[in-house]
Amino acid sequence: MTVESDSPFFAEFLDDYFAECEEHLTAAQSHLLELERFIDQPEVDRSILDELFRRFHTIKGLSGMVGFSEVEQLAHQMESYLRELRQGGRTLTSQGMDALVTGAKMLDQALAARRAQQPPPDITPVVEQLKALVSGGKAPQPDSALPPFAMDEAARARLEAARRAGIPIWRFEFTPAPELAERGIDVNYIRTRLQEIGEVIHVVPQIVDQGRVTFEFLVATRADEDTFASWQMDGLTWSLYEDPQESEIAPQSPPTAPEMASRSNGDGARPASPSLIASNLVRVDLTRLDELMRIVGELVISRARLEDTLHEVRSDLTTAHWRQLQEVNLILERQLRELRESIMRARMVPIGEVFERMRFAVRDLAREYHKEVILELSGQETEIDKLLVDRLMDPLLHLVRNAVSHGLESPEERAARGKPPQGRLALRASTVGDTVVIEVEDDGRGINVEQVARRGRELGLVVDNEPLDPAQLLEVLCAPGFSTREQADRASGRGVGMSAVKETIQELGGTLKLDTQPGHGTRFTIRLPLTLAITDALILAVGEHTFAIPLTMVREVIEVEPERVTTLENRSVISHRGGVLPLIYLSQVFGLTEHPGRAHHVLVLDNETAPVGLVVDRVVGLREIVVRTLNDPLVRIPGIAGATDLGDGRVVLILDAIALTRMQREGEANHVG
Repeated sequence: MTVESDSPFFAEFLDDYFAECEEHLTAAQSHLLELERFIDQPEVDRSILDELFRRFHTIKGLSGMVGFSEVEQLAHQMESYLRELRQGGRTLTSQGMDALVTGAKMLDQALAARRAQQPPPDITPVVEQLKALVSGGKAPQPDSALPPFAMDEAARARLEAARRAGIPIWRFEFTPAPELAERGIDVNYIRTRLQEIGEVIHVVPQIVDQGRVTFEFLVATRADEDTFASWQMDGLTWSLYEDPQESEIAPQSPPTAPEMASRSNGDGARPASPSLIASNLVRVDLTRLDELMRIVGELVISRARLEDTLHEVRSDLTTAHWRQLQEVNLILERQLRELRESIMRARMVPIGEVFERMRFAVRDLAREYHKEVILELSGQETEIDKLLVDRLMDPLLHLVRNAVSHGLESPEERAARGKPPQGRLALRASTVGDTVVIEVEDDGRGINVEQVARRGRELGLVVDNEPLDPAQLLEVLCAPGFSTREQADRASGRGVGMSAVKETIQELGGTLKLDTQPGHGTRFTIRLPLTLAITDALILAVGEHTFAIPLTMVREVIEVEPERVTTLENRSVISHRGGVLPLIYLSQVFGLTEHPGRAHHVLVLDNETAPVGLVVDRVVGLREIVVRTLNDPLVRIPGIAGATDLGDGRVVLILDAIALTRMQREGEANHVG
């Protein structure tokens, strides 16, 4: 039954629908790539077919409920072709594989269109292709390989164990209502009460008249009926459940809720995972977590104000009172940090969501450019903020496209160079401190630095004949409009890709680094902060002005006397750790008055190639800050990433370390001590 779009349940269910379908589709795409090795083989791995069948079957059922007919129809045709393969009625051909892959892509596009409330794409060509693949064979028989029972294996095992132990099985039915919700009686409350009297074996929602939802629970309990009656709970009914083999367990009807709904239709497909309601999983809209993070940010500012006030009234307090208040303040700081970290963890998702989507892109590009590519993924379990995952999709996709289209050689070229015919493309992710490191590396031909330099000179991006170092090479490659290709193709050549990649990464507070070796390959390294909202920062002073800089960007802080500063090629430098450290004077960058003739603090900043020293009058201290971005283009200033409230009424600017190091390279911020 289709859920009515004006039903109160519909809006809440739709978010779950998209999340469920995307999870199933991502898993299905991975299994499709595993299936590809069985093209034209007499036998196909049955477990892969089963998993694909279940994924598309679930998508079909969910889409039918919400009335997304094009998604339902396409998933049904893919399911039909997979059924033929499962029953041995067909051999997997390259045409069939292409149809399945195209169908998965079209499902992805259709879901994205529905989420954006845009017209769905035309699925007719791929639907007709799938129909043609199925037609001509014998009529498909009901699939008997999958168990007909609605419950998953674990639930069925619990049910049988309870029956063998002689524990009665009761069926409870709960119908939610707004007036019940106001009293705190919802499905989770009911589940908790039922768990108090026995074991909740199984739960399944159903759509009943006019889009209303009821929830059926199977509970093994020795409690008697008087116990249930004593609850005096509206919306809850019960009856003794006698025979688990009765048709109620396996009705011949389509699924009636997201993967929570464990019922099956005549195809006998069981759900791919346990029910959502029967698990501890609660889906939360990201905007709610954003709001929680905003509230925590305000609390951080309030705590900072409290700390400043304590220092102001210290002379009016006894030593004992001062210590007590300081202890409370420190406890509050620790608890706020724990709360912030808990909310951050709730926002985290595995970066494997992005990595898995690259598999299809690599497959298509390899076929388009007639190359053999082995994609190696590692660190998929690395967790990153959901917002970063969404924003990273396009930059990573462009780097992957460049690697396949430009970086990796054809099999013939690789053989001539003594390489194996299959090129290797690696996507790696790891967590280092408070940052996430992502690498895209290929073992191809590397970047032709001289060709890039020559093209850069033609465009006025390179002004001398000196060889480009990695940082300069990256700057040229990421310049708007730069491309070494005379003609653009589908993958690249328009001169906007790498510029957009770097811009997006910098907007996310990250850095992009390039390493390349001619004949051996290229590696791009992306470093991103774990979160963009709240961070630890050093508070800096230059003259009468105060700034903040994220602690993650600072490698160390050193004190430098004026006589240690020397000039090298018209740039201020100091000797540091056996090398030369170029300096940026913050006062020179922003035209501020500094305190002359005294020792300065130098912040050693991480750079894309070599460290850079940021010179300030002094480091005032370390503080947890709430980052406020400057969205208005009219107030954006090079070298400034945002602003923050220190809690004492002062609003200070947050420095953009990446932009400052770039200014140093371009010679915009030099000062001779």
